[in-house]
Amino acid sequence: MSLALYFAPATSADLAALQTLINRAYRGTDAAPGWTHEAHLLSGPRTDAPALQALLTTPGARILTARDAAGALVGSVYLEAQPPLLYLGLLAVDPARQAGGIGRQLLAAAEDYARRQGLSAVQMTVLAERPDLLAWYARRGYRPTGETRPLHAEHGAGQTRQQLTLQVLAKAVEAKS
Repeated sequence: MSLALYFAPATSADLAALQTLINRAYRGTDAAPGWTHEAHLLSGPRTDAPALQALLTTPGARILTARDAAGALVGSVYLEAQPPLLYLGLLAVDPARQAGGIGRQLLAAAEDYARRQGLSAVQMTVLAERPDLLAWYARRGYRPTGETRPLHAEHGAGQTRQQLTLQVLAKAVEAKS
């Protein structure tokens, strides 16, 4: 049975909690067993308050939050309409709550949002050096587009420990009529 989640766009009041959640999910010591953990590839925080504020104020973008019945922030995902597609990034789940379906529900909510916006696909970039994560997205219908991009420190993702490549994945979604 899936955990009942409540989705809402983030506001500036959520910035501190989002920063903590995202950094714990991607780089925190308690995230090591989690599927988003990447501290072995990058060092430093994954994001900070100014970067999140910039995302919140990007035209056509939102950070979707997922909260449990008690109101605790358990996940989030960045969504940016780039017609004809929706760019998805920073999918994060509280490391203590991973493997419970929250990531799948966030992904489904993002796809539903794309449909409601009349967008034809969801696109994302994933570290090519993370075959487990690529496989997780493949099981949910995301396929490589054939496009790759180098990850540079100026992407704001932290300091790379080695040369890293972003693989572009996409999934077609049908617009809701």
